[in-house]
Amino acid sequence: MVDKEDGDEELPRDAKIVKSLLKSMGVGEYEPRVIHQFLELWYRYVVDVLTDAQVYSEHAGKPAIDPDDIKLAIQTKVNFSFSQPPPREVLLELARNRNKMPLPKSISGPGIPLPPDEDTLISPNYQLAIPKRPPPQAAEETEEDEDGGGNPNPPQELRTDQQQNTSQRVSFPLAAKRPR
Repeated sequence: MVDKEDGDEELPRDAKIVKSLLKSMGVGEYEPRVIHQFLELWYRYVVDVLTDAQVYSEHAGKPAIDPDDIKLAIQTKVNFSFSQPPPREVLLELARNRNKMPLPKSISGPGIPLPPDEDTLISPNYQLAIPKRPPPQAAEETEEDEDGGGNPNPPQELRTDQQQNTSQRVSFPLAAKRPR
């Protein structure tokens, strides 16, 4: 923050003017960069106005810029750079017209509508195919095996049939994300 006893003697004349403008507007505390930012804005504005005034002077065929060119440049800058808001009455009339139209009816119930289950990340993204029970023929063979003395080594054909019946199929949708 800027103190009252800051070195005013070291400041340029333009910075002192900006400082006195801030003081007259009731701004007592500000950062030192504020003065530099106002000076930059001020210089840029003056350069723009003088450049426009020079263009108007050259267009009129005058050898030098005169006060009328500067007034015209300032007037065009004010008209095109700083637009005034419409009067309060106009804004109130526009608001009344807009508020006459009712809001559309809400299709869904209260709350946030959720996407369908297939589009959510919490839905299961796999399918399990659990095999059906073994055919009755295989059940009869096992009963015969029990009757036949309990052969601990069943024939190879019976083992492969049992392995094929107990396999599970797992599939994933194609739209699933690939792991990185």
